[in-house]
Amino acid sequence: MTDSRHPSGSILAICRVHQLITTATGFGVTGIDKRPVAGAVSLRKFGVFGDVQGDIEHHGGPDQAVYAYSQEDADYWSAELGRTITPGLFGENLRTSGVETSQAVIGTRWRIGKALLEVTSPRVPCATFAERMDEPQWVKRFTQAGRAGTYLRVLEHGKATAGDAVVVEHVPQHGITVGKFFSDPTVEDVLTLQRLEADGELKLSKHFYARFPKILARAA
Repeated sequence: MTDSRHPSGSILAICRVHQLITTATGFGVTGIDKRPVAGAVSLRKFGVFGDVQGDIEHHGGPDQAVYAYSQEDADYWSAELGRTITPGLFGENLRTSGVETSQAVIGTRWRIGKALLEVTSPRVPCATFAERMDEPQWVKRFTQAGRAGTYLRVLEHGKATAGDAVVVEHVPQHGITVGKFFSDPTVEDVLTLQRLEADGELKLSKHFYARFPKILARAA
């Protein structure tokens, strides 16, 4: 366990839904159109206060309360696509700088303002995301790049503001990152995460449970 307890980065923007959009893919409405908000914003069990998700079956909930994406990864996509990736364009709630999102270790805890958040799982691209970006083979490209960003759960409610430091308070020793599990999950990763959860050392996102049998079956 590493308890660094020092500013590792900062929050460039806090974003929440600007408007609900009817999708052309048949999934109803989406809350992916998120844009920066000014002032202090409460981070709660189900995410940024005032934010909503259109597809609550696959998005949101305590395990996916907040989605964070780094400016470093956004800069990569800006260069790849020849367009600016503005805060909120990927549907993220937090645009960060100087702190890992795509390669954050599962279970890492961040202090942001008064709130305490915990890294849970990678973002999995979907048809709605592809529709928003309107880029050729977007889901495939996003997946292959491995720059997924991370979902977080809110362990302690509190207010945060753009410009706040991200203080990394805890990094688990197991070393399995959301990016590793997104791009190259192994049987050993699955067994390690299951053991840590059984021992009470880690609380896994419910979204892992559907993937575990597939990874184990593929290896067998």
